[in-house]
Amino acid sequence: MTKRPARCAAAVLGAFMLVACAGPSAGPAGGRADPASQAASAPLSNRTLVIALRVEPTTISPKPFRQAGIEIGIVLRLFNAGLAINDEQDVSHPYLVQSLPQLNTDSWRLLPEGGMETAYHLRPNLTWHDGTPLTADDFVFAWQVFATPELGNAGSPPLNQIDEVMARDPQTVLVRWKRPYPYAGSLQASDLPPLPRHILEPSFPVQGEQYDAFASLPFWTTDYVGPGPYRLERWEPGAFMEAAAFDGHTLGRPKIERIRLLFIGDPNTVLANLLSGAIDFAGTGAVYFQQATVIRQEWVPTNAGRVLIAPGGWRYTHVQLRPELAKPRTLLDARIRRALAFAIDRQALNDGLFEGQGIMADSMVAPTVDYFADVNRAITKYAYDLKKTDELMESAGYAKGPDGVYESAVDGRFSTELTVIAQAQNEAEMSLMGAAWRQAGFELQQSVMPTAQAQSGQARAAFPGLFTSGGGSGEALLANLASIGIPKPENRWTGSNRGAWSNPDYDRLFEAFNTTLDRAERTRQIVEMMKIMTSELPVFPLYFQPSITAHVAALTGPQNSGSGWDVQTWELH
Repeated sequence: MTKRPARCAAAVLGAFMLVACAGPSAGPAGGRADPASQAASAPLSNRTLVIALRVEPTTISPKPFRQAGIEIGIVLRLFNAGLAINDEQDVSHPYLVQSLPQLNTDSWRLLPEGGMETAYHLRPNLTWHDGTPLTADDFVFAWQVFATPELGNAGSPPLNQIDEVMARDPQTVLVRWKRPYPYAGSLQASDLPPLPRHILEPSFPVQGEQYDAFASLPFWTTDYVGPGPYRLERWEPGAFMEAAAFDGHTLGRPKIERIRLLFIGDPNTVLANLLSGAIDFAGTGAVYFQQATVIRQEWVPTNAGRVLIAPGGWRYTHVQLRPELAKPRTLLDARIRRALAFAIDRQALNDGLFEGQGIMADSMVAPTVDYFADVNRAITKYAYDLKKTDELMESAGYAKGPDGVYESAVDGRFSTELTVIAQAQNEAEMSLMGAAWRQAGFELQQSVMPTAQAQSGQARAAFPGLFTSGGGSGEALLANLASIGIPKPENRWTGSNRGAWSNPDYDRLFEAFNTTLDRAERTRQIVEMMKIMTSELPVFPLYFQPSITAHVAALTGPQNSGSGWDVQTWELH
């Protein structure tokens, strides 16, 4: 077992972030246990586990080619498996392999020319959901597909670090790396998932317009075949999905026989269904802080269930930096962005959204990581200060007009738009931020993007001014500000650098970060990246979204975040 250093919060912060318990403990599935030792042995439950999802997934593949949408972690977990899997503490365990490669052994070798080689030895008797054997050739084929630039994933790590994937024999996956890559020994399903060659090879390779056809095959949705703990049985678009326990799951057949996933966009509807017993589990994003408060009040007296609250995804506001889209164009001026940042009242956000108990953010680095103090000392911070806003706007040629709104003799009245994805908490957040910016002297329109539209990566990148979103945690977020993360037609609008910021110094550090094995040097690179980000402000850090899941007392097994990494061990009584 290995640990990916500081990729996610390793501890919880303050009373708000503690697990709110009401009912039985999380059950026998301890967070530090090897999942291979937890193969299902108890009798299967005859009950169907009903899960509420915030949105309908665009795909259940962990590495989609379709336009980027909202990721639903629990869904990806149910149907997929990778070479490794990370537990609640971000410790990597073998999954489809017998053991993970170890540096400076035959399984992980540094090569004289500067590259590396890692060997993964698959567990015996692996199969796909349709019963076909899963072999090293399925990883070779997956690499051939994912490395195709026209399908949109080839430029992102770790794919852009891999030189070749080969099958040394049917049970051995050999990965040759162009240069050192620190996570080469713990590739997850989101990094390099296998693909069923026997299903997809007839449709590949593709060229020209065939790329769109390949990316739109029913395989990626209603006909999906994976190696995860559950197999897809039915997908009713706009309504639900149904899944059954997979007999051939390598870590053991799941203890819960059937799962039903309902698409419910309204968190208050999810709340009502949880309290009535119609839903057993609400996945991350299905309910928010306000609903969690009500659930705890209802469940605690009767031990009816548990609410799990953990540090979750970073919440931040993108600034549109595409010259052809930015309105006003003065958003391209860093002084304007700094002026806007000083006018964000984070305390009002904390009080209005989280009753003052939230974790506010000055960067993407959470206060729970071991190098937070280094980052905190180095970055530029923007405490609420309207005097500094005034000074910066004046330096950029703006003065307040008779109605108190900033105007420029050259650029006219400052007017922009703030967009959020439709959801009650997002809209409350937008109202609080909008009120503060208007008070400071900025004219601001508020816009709500429907959840269905937000599934389009192109739509999420086409905002005219400011766009608040979130998701992801840990060092994976660094890619959100690199040039390779800019959504564009060439990468099928994937990537989370939605404002299209590009900074050569940040990109240089990011590239070095992905090829450096020394932890101390990687920490220094993160500190430097955060200094650049907080100086240039392509985004405004806001807070760390509480990751909230809730489940009835009859369900045992979910741990702090309800991520489902060990879902095969969950039980429903």
